Amino acid sequence: MSGDFRALVVDKLENDFTVGIKNITFDDLPAGEVLINVAYSSVNYKDGLASIPEGKIVRSYPFVAGIDLAGVVVSSKDPRFSEGDHVIATSYEIGVSHYGGYSEYARIPADWIVPLPENLSLREAMIYGTAGLTAALSVQRLEENGLSPEKGKVLVTGATGGVGSIAVAILAKRGYDVTASTGKESEHDYLHKLGAKEVVSRDEVYNGKVKALDKQLWAGCVDPVGGESLAAILSKIHYNGSVAVSGLTGGGSVPTTVFPFILRGINLLGIDSVNCPMEVRKKLWQRMASDFKPEVIDSISKEISLAELPATLPLILQGRAIGRFIVKM
Repeated sequence: MSGDFRALVVDKLENDFTVGIKNITFDDLPAGEVLINVAYSSVNYKDGLASIPEGKIVRSYPFVAGIDLAGVVVSSKDPRFSEGDHVIATSYEIGVSHYGGYSEYARIPADWIVPLPENLSLREAMIYGTAGLTAALSVQRLEENGLSPEKGKVLVTGATGGVGSIAVAILAKRGYDVTASTGKESEHDYLHKLGAKEVVSRDEVYNGKVKALDKQLWAGCVDPVGGESLAAILSKIHYNGSVAVSGLTGGGSVPTTVFPFILRGINLLGIDSVNCPMEVRKKLWQRMASDFKPEVIDSISKEISLAELPATLPLILQGRAIGRFIVKM
């Protein structure tokens, strides 16, 4: 194919860093078996990092950011995909070392692509995106380790963020009594609308002190925050309960002890959606289109255009994003 099209390009020179919408060509796209006409992308924390010079996400410049995309196959050299197929591509090296979803067209390795499940639109796929995949994987891992609605309340931290919002909605859909934790008092109504039974402040989860063992409050937890608050959460989980941790917006240090693990049998479950095996990934997307799909999925998102993206990316780094921003191409 010939011609040019629009993309968000980040570029870093010796004394200059730029983020803007530019025209690029098909020859600029990296190698890959499948050419996709991108319909939607989304905004993630990694994308925010890609938009700043000190983000340490992008490996070479100039670069097209965006770790998520959903669209329609234009052409394919791989027999698994044909022209007209609706597909999803998230994580792996997309938007990190391989040109990503903030572009009207993307060329992606076939091994990184998931067919769009029935009962899921391209737009809904990007309301989920990597954040939704992470939330779904967190809930699945918790249930595989014994969590069920009758076991008790489930905590979700960072509940107004992408992973947190979707986790609240999935858990509520599955009948759980969800406690949502947030530092944003103005968003309590939003969290109740997603299905949270209770909304608590960050201070109620972690007040600056961590006990070796504390009062048992929650049967499980979806935690995209990490840091010192994770240590406090571990001390408050029910006997044989689990915490699924997927992020570090609260820091990378977790000053815990062995006591929650050896005296209460607590499980700390690491969640990685970037290199999640394709077999697991496809099953999760099927669940996100069926038994995990909340009726309130549209309430989690705000739609923006590609032109609005440069002004939106800083919001996620500033902690001002509520739910999910999706980018319509």
